[in-house]
Amino acid sequence: MAFDIEMIKGVYARLENRVAQARELTEKPLTASEKILYAHLWDGKATKPFTRGKDYVDFAPDRIACQDATAQMALLQFMQAGKAKVAVPTTVHCDHLIQAKEGAKQDLKSANSTSAEVFDFLESVSDKYGIGFWKPGAGIIHQVVLENYAFPGGMMIGTDSHTVNAGGLGMLAIGVGGADAVDVMADMPWELKFPKLIGVKLTGKLNGWTAPKDVILKVAGILTVKGGTGAIIEYFGDGAKAMSCTGKGTICNMGAEVGATTSTFGYDDSMERYLRSTGRDDVADAANQVRQHLTADPEVYADPAAYFDEVIEIDLDTLSPHINGPFTPDLATPVNQMSKVAKENGWPLQVEWGLIGSCTNSSYEDLSRAASIAKQAVDKKLITKAEFGINPGSEQVRYTAERDGLLGIFEDLNAKIFTNACGPCIGQWAREGADKQERNSIVHSFNRNFSKRADGNPNTHAFVASPEMVAAVAISGRLDFNPMTDVLINQEGEEVKLDPPTGLELPPRGFDVEDNGYLAPQEDGSSVNVVVKDDSERLQLLTPFAPWNGQNLIGAKLLIKAQGKCTTDHISMAGPWLRFRGHLDNISNNCLIGAVNAFNEKTNFVKNQLTGNYGGVPDVQRQYKAAGIETVVVGDHNYGEGSSREHAAMEPRHLGVKVVLVKSFARIHETNLKKQGMLGITFANEADYDLIQEDDTFNFTDLSAFAPGKTITVEIIHADGSSDTIQANHTYNQQQIEWFKEGSALNLIKKQNAV
Repeated sequence: MAFDIEMIKGVYARLENRVAQARELTEKPLTASEKILYAHLWDGKATKPFTRGKDYVDFAPDRIACQDATAQMALLQFMQAGKAKVAVPTTVHCDHLIQAKEGAKQDLKSANSTSAEVFDFLESVSDKYGIGFWKPGAGIIHQVVLENYAFPGGMMIGTDSHTVNAGGLGMLAIGVGGADAVDVMADMPWELKFPKLIGVKLTGKLNGWTAPKDVILKVAGILTVKGGTGAIIEYFGDGAKAMSCTGKGTICNMGAEVGATTSTFGYDDSMERYLRSTGRDDVADAANQVRQHLTADPEVYADPAAYFDEVIEIDLDTLSPHINGPFTPDLATPVNQMSKVAKENGWPLQVEWGLIGSCTNSSYEDLSRAASIAKQAVDKKLITKAEFGINPGSEQVRYTAERDGLLGIFEDLNAKIFTNACGPCIGQWAREGADKQERNSIVHSFNRNFSKRADGNPNTHAFVASPEMVAAVAISGRLDFNPMTDVLINQEGEEVKLDPPTGLELPPRGFDVEDNGYLAPQEDGSSVNVVVKDDSERLQLLTPFAPWNGQNLIGAKLLIKAQGKCTTDHISMAGPWLRFRGHLDNISNNCLIGAVNAFNEKTNFVKNQLTGNYGGVPDVQRQYKAAGIETVVVGDHNYGEGSSREHAAMEPRHLGVKVVLVKSFARIHETNLKKQGMLGITFANEADYDLIQEDDTFNFTDLSAFAPGKTITVEIIHADGSSDTIQANHTYNQQQIEWFKEGSALNLIKKQNAV
């Protein structure tokens, strides 16, 4: 039986009436996304149609999922909210703090030792507040959610940007910062700007070397890393129905890479098969009772241009396998063009590692298709040129894949089977030689490939592909290898060619597992004691941020003018810094150290206007804070792209940054800034970015009149005494302005709960 089946049945019991009312209000047929949105309104039933991309709407998500790196800060905040138990089903998954180095057994043992304090904290907080806890080694959050919690037509939020993976099972699953999750845990509405809708029609059928991964790699090339911002991507068509549930999950997972709020598919037979194969017949039976409400109305898919804001059509019969990268997931190159493109760009052609897994591609089907290529290498007596690393998605997937001989095939190629955890995908990889910072190429089936993300080496060119293409390229050892046309020389000097991959949607003998790693919380956790030591370097109880004094902000100094791509990885790096995710002051020592200073094109090297000297960003900012001076960060387009990590907002806030002024924001990061009491604003005229000089001082002369829809006047005083006055836009509504006034959304929650 499924987890929380009564909650799921409750959602379905309300669905027909709420969808009917929304259809009547909007006076049109509804997409699958709109049905879920209107069925999850905080007030229960809609009283007016909402305007896409404009109206802020309060929602009531069905559940919450948190991974261990973000759960620390989320739960530290929830502990201040004054609640005895979470208001909706919530889970914590320990998947981020396990470093890939020796192999699964040794790496898990090491993590359980080095991060025992954090794991114990998360387990005790979960036990106290009614939260389901998944132990280290149980699996990667998004695969575990897909196997156990995702259900068609549901809405969930998660403190990880790839929460969207659950769209593969017909959910609207949305990545958020921890403060958003705290709202829902504390039985408060969750606010979201009503999304725009992008429809992707899939015709034909995947064949040969083409995989679901190639669909989203193609979409990323079309939309770029910001083309989906503020929108839900809804996939449909015969090509979508022909795809496996986990394949759909892969496509939804990487929707985060184009900035989409989330991605989803309408409920179909593949989802029913997956539910039944993972022991959730009760969910499948319940979903079938409301099946027509779990996908779009027929008129929508018959004439998508009339119902979506944008429509993309992809013919799967002719779609080519892709390899995206390096350094950005939207640089899309068909495999048959990689030889030419790689040579033109001078990318290292030798591939040193092939990595398969992460939350994006670690299902049984993914492993089976990659294993079919690995088996050919063994049978055709090929010498594998690159090293292999495998991260199964969950203990259930790992146990079943081992039982069925899939992992043994990889081991025949001397692959390292890492823990069921994120590992190299998030920089948790002790890669030998990475410290030498040599130019090299790796290929992986992950979702992101930003500079330094996997191994900390800025010269590692990371490329994204399907698991089967990763296997083929790793076996050849060449980035320019095209398995559809090229041959390889085996140990006997013979020319051999790889056949197209084969795989299994689901294990023929069903899934199996001995210990899935789940710990249920106590019914009454009031007696559970949560301990945070005063001298801990890993955990720190939070001190509330100071409320706004209601005055104009005068005399703020420029901390850094960031040039080009500035993701949350640049603002708050992962990798070795993950160990400080529960200690705000310690992790703030990585604040913006990856951002490129526009004035010298260096990282972590900015001018201190108090001394005239240059230093690291956190060091300089701490000196400003000690002097009582608030500061401004200036940025480029899509600032805060990437992970949902709210640390990228909390660290500047903690250190005394007051304003982030950029050309444009990524959705989650903009919300995180608002939640933490920051002023996140955009240039009304993007060209004004060029006016900012290294020694600038900022006066926000009408901030005292802060109001929805009202621009903010910014006076920029230059070192030579000259000045420029510009206008800045913002998207704050009245509720969000209250967060700013109180110092943070959490401060407002505490105030309301104290009444």
